[in-house]
Amino acid sequence: MSVADPPDSAESRHKESVDTVVIRFCGDSGDGMQLAGTQFTNVSAVFGNDVSTLPDFPAEIRAPAGTIAGVSGFQICFSSRDIYTPGDEVDTLVAMNPAALKSNIGDLKRGGTLIVNEDAFEKSNLQKAGYDKNPLDGDEELAAFRVHKVPMTRLTRDSVEGLGLSQREADRCKNFFALGLVYWLYDRDPKPTEDWVTAKFGRKPEIAEANLRALKGGSNFGFSTEAFTVHYEVPPAKLAPGKYRKITGNEALAMGIATAARLSNTEVVFSGYPITPASDILHDLSKFKHFGVTTFQAEDEIAAMSATVGAAFGGQMAITASSGPGICLKGEAMGLGMITELPMVIIDVQRGGPSTGLPTKTEQSDLLLALFGRNGESPMPIIAAQTPGDCFWAIQDALRMAVEFMTPVILLSDGYIANGAEPWPVPKVEDVKPIIVDRPTEHNSDEGYMPYLRDERLVRPWAKPGTPGLEHRLGGLEKRDVTGNVEYSPSNHQHMSDTRARKIAGIAEFIPEQEVDGEEAGDLLVLSWGGTYGSVRTAVRQAQQDGKAVTHAHLRYLNPFPRNLGKLIGSFKKVLIPELNLGQLSLVIRSTYLVDAVSFNKIQGKPFKVVEIYNKINEVLKG
Repeated sequence: MSVADPPDSAESRHKESVDTVVIRFCGDSGDGMQLAGTQFTNVSAVFGNDVSTLPDFPAEIRAPAGTIAGVSGFQICFSSRDIYTPGDEVDTLVAMNPAALKSNIGDLKRGGTLIVNEDAFEKSNLQKAGYDKNPLDGDEELAAFRVHKVPMTRLTRDSVEGLGLSQREADRCKNFFALGLVYWLYDRDPKPTEDWVTAKFGRKPEIAEANLRALKGGSNFGFSTEAFTVHYEVPPAKLAPGKYRKITGNEALAMGIATAARLSNTEVVFSGYPITPASDILHDLSKFKHFGVTTFQAEDEIAAMSATVGAAFGGQMAITASSGPGICLKGEAMGLGMITELPMVIIDVQRGGPSTGLPTKTEQSDLLLALFGRNGESPMPIIAAQTPGDCFWAIQDALRMAVEFMTPVILLSDGYIANGAEPWPVPKVEDVKPIIVDRPTEHNSDEGYMPYLRDERLVRPWAKPGTPGLEHRLGGLEKRDVTGNVEYSPSNHQHMSDTRARKIAGIAEFIPEQEVDGEEAGDLLVLSWGGTYGSVRTAVRQAQQDGKAVTHAHLRYLNPFPRNLGKLIGSFKKVLIPELNLGQLSLVIRSTYLVDAVSFNKIQGKPFKVVEIYNKINEVLKG
């Protein structure tokens, strides 16, 4: 059966214009929901919408098919205006089986559109999802929604008939049928997806043709059925002029690292061990060898961190990345990097914990680990990225700080930022600050080269091993200041511990002062960090539009804090700190500034909804 081009629906079906839409594709982990969501994101980005995404992967690698544990989802918010989050409530939910429906229906707004593959609602799948009866058979649970029962499996098989595919191969195309239907519903041009399919399956033309037919089949179904009485358009957003691309947090980190290699004219060595959700950094970086990036997959986290210390000792830009469990294992070697005062960056893409915890879900519960998770007095600067695109700039800030102050720096990302995507303006070369690597080539004293002879910022020099005349000693044993000789005396250990701490604390004088969104004094300061940026910024602006004296301060530098933070906090009657943990930043702020900050905590593996923070703001203001 061939599939004809869809008629021009714009002339024959009522179309409504809306400014923002949230869609979620959900199904079994083998249903291609991540691919469908990614293609919809690409098409919307090409069209010119602002987009924000939230992939939601199952935590178990091989959860039984058809069960709630195996449900995979992809949420996208696309808009004709600036947006900061993937949205709170879902406008259109595409559910490919009963388990997907059961686990996601709670997020569909009242009156929202529900599209289900009714062919998947058979007895065994209903039992796996825990349904006593078919919810599509007039169940009151779905009465609040506009339900479209679509026989996607059968229609997909009809679309690809005659191509000689097995039934399993034919059924694997049903994600494209669903995608085509949603493309029609939101008036999307499928051309970018058609081009992608043609390129992706160029060596398997029958598979390419099947996916293209399924895509058209879904679009034709949307046009021809009487069930959809309206479809929608979302005009392009008014983005600043420039060249844009879609980018995820992990992609931005990889690009930022490769850019740093060029900016510093120094080879980057990235040592890592696979762990969700940080693994993609290693995968993406392995493609950038021609930019001076060397990647090393170690046998475990301890080896990866030790190799990072070795690369820094050897004069390279040294980086490693992991998630919470891996950072725990890296702790001892991170301390070695700290006591040797070598420049390196440790990226922690946070996930739900403790232990294996929720590997594919987001959380912000490694802040105290980053601050204190090492033996001895081992302070390190901490920087937190706030959006996927910001990861490009955050990694360069971290590398620049590591080199300028000769210290390991911890960069915090999280699963939400790492896997989420947004339009990203590709920067011009002149907009990227250089990273200056200054290595001595001569003696720095009359007595030769002194590896711990510090400048006014307490920063020691970084001599590259093998430089004639600059032979010196480094290691994990305590050293005497200036000379670097091993020194066990009590007074020297006190002096060196104090000096290292003062060096890190002194960085506050060189980082930017804390900026705010709103007035610099008022009733309430909402203080946030990391991936909560979008939700908090949106909620605060809604409160400001209501006439409330609320200001937002989003922290990029978590150790040391910006030098004006204490004064800023003292200018507000109340301080609210929303976090995806049980109050870690709140604990530090309360102890540092002796302020009675109000914690607002969520630890469910999901980001904050805007409405949750907005309601909390009003509650605190009334309290």
